[in-house]
Amino acid sequence: MTQTAVTPTREPAVRKATPGGARTTRRSGRRRLALPYLLLLPALLLELLVHLVPMLMGIAMSFKELTQFYIRDWASAPWSGLDNFSVSLDFDGAVGQSLLKSFLTTCQFTLLSVGLCWLLGTAAAILLQENFRGRGFLRTLFLVPYALPVYAAVITWAFMFQRDNGLINHVLHDQLGMGDSPAFWLIGDNSFWALLAVSVWKGWPFAFLTVMAGLQNIPRDMYEAAALDGAGIWKQIRHITLPSLRSVNQVLVLVLFLWTFNDFNTPFVLFGEAAPEAADLISLHIYQSSFQTWNFGTGSAMSVLLLLFLLLVTGVYLLLTSRGRKTSDV
Repeated sequence: MTQTAVTPTREPAVRKATPGGARTTRRSGRRRLALPYLLLLPALLLELLVHLVPMLMGIAMSFKELTQFYIRDWASAPWSGLDNFSVSLDFDGAVGQSLLKSFLTTCQFTLLSVGLCWLLGTAAAILLQENFRGRGFLRTLFLVPYALPVYAAVITWAFMFQRDNGLINHVLHDQLGMGDSPAFWLIGDNSFWALLAVSVWKGWPFAFLTVMAGLQNIPRDMYEAAALDGAGIWKQIRHITLPSLRSVNQVLVLVLFLWTFNDFNTPFVLFGEAAPEAADLISLHIYQSSFQTWNFGTGSAMSVLLLLFLLLVTGVYLLLTSRGRKTSDV
């Protein structure tokens, strides 16, 4: 009998991890985890210095009797507790009444401005979705108010609203013959509409840009299928465009609301330090209560109340919109 030689098979060698290699792997893993935080660190530091620290100082000042006598050393001002808040919320007193009136004026102004900005921006974005000659030029032209610096744009509007030599009265009164005499736009009741016109002109391009970006995600096949089924332009907008833009509009309306309600630059540049009573927005009212009467404690309390109101509105709005999204998904 012949014996067959059996060659023993070699088992694959198992590499043993060395302690040095394991440490290197753990170190590289920690670096990958720490990289996002290192990249966010400059933004976090700027947010801390520009927003959080002044906000905390303002909250502390709202509990102090900080007047012009303690400006040089505001930390030594005596504590007043909730007195500044009670004065601001005392609607029977002069301070509370003026604050309430300014708050109601700001609410009315914000609702009109946000609604008009959204309406104009959405209409322009929908109309410019179709291909036609000059569409690119119109898109660029519509973004000019958003690209201009706020001060340059508002100062230009302030010259246009001048009673005797402004462009607005020249067109409305001199050329169109509207009114017996040129109107005062920067004082009196007309100041509210002048401020609203500037706010809408300055804010609607942002709505246009946001909605135009959201429209790019809607497939054209949906419109073609709806057109074959006999749906007109209004039905397409109602049943395709607006439902598809729901998430975009939810964020857009919230951002416009916060920007408009907190707007200080527009009324300050348009009217100066003292706005007319009809256009007394709460941001400028708080500025006047702080820097003209030198009562920084009361002004800080008003700012804290405004912050709490905006946080409450934002929280309720996000809660309602999140429930609406869940209901629509189901």
